[in-house]
Amino acid sequence: MIEPVAKKATYEDLCDLPENLVGEILDGELIATPRPSREHGHAASILGVEIIPPYHMGKGGPGGWIFIGEPEIALGADIVVPDLVGWRKERFPEKEDHNWISVVPDWICEIVSPGSIRLDRVKKMGLYARHLVPHYWLLDPFGKTLEVLKNESGRWLIIGTFAEDDKVRAEPFQEIEIDLCLLWLENVLRG
Repeated sequence: MIEPVAKKATYEDLCDLPENLVGEILDGELIATPRPSREHGHAASILGVEIIPPYHMGKGGPGGWIFIGEPEIALGADIVVPDLVGWRKERFPEKEDHNWISVVPDWICEIVSPGSIRLDRVKKMGLYARHLVPHYWLLDPFGKTLEVLKNESGRWLIIGTFAEDDKVRAEPFQEIEIDLCLLWLENVLRG
């Protein structure tokens, strides 16, 4: 018996998804996940508030970066939608003839959740390593942890793990201190 060949997902498949789902294409497979939780959204927003003024706008920091939340990025045939992404300004494409960004980011932060941890830690982490993304952060608002990784020749080197209320200076944003306790929604609601 001949097995049917699975159809590779296309960009049009992403466009056909309902608005309440985030779609990605990994290894030819369409991956659809629910919109992020409030804990996820809070952690992403506050991390952006900490990093964007000094690195995007140059307020109290070096500037020179472009940041986008949840952009579509093409890495070869794969289309991913990381939570927070940064490019050094000189590498960011000014215009492209499609919605996705085709330049490998300089930094990616995935906000992990119980439903996304395998995708972020296995499939996407390996993909980002192969495409030589220089810096990868895994932020877990449920476990209240931050893992900071650096790409060394296509392999991840853990350069720091942090938790709870640690104060963090981490590559590529080591000029500023990030107070992790501000990222956890539970702390804000209780405080």
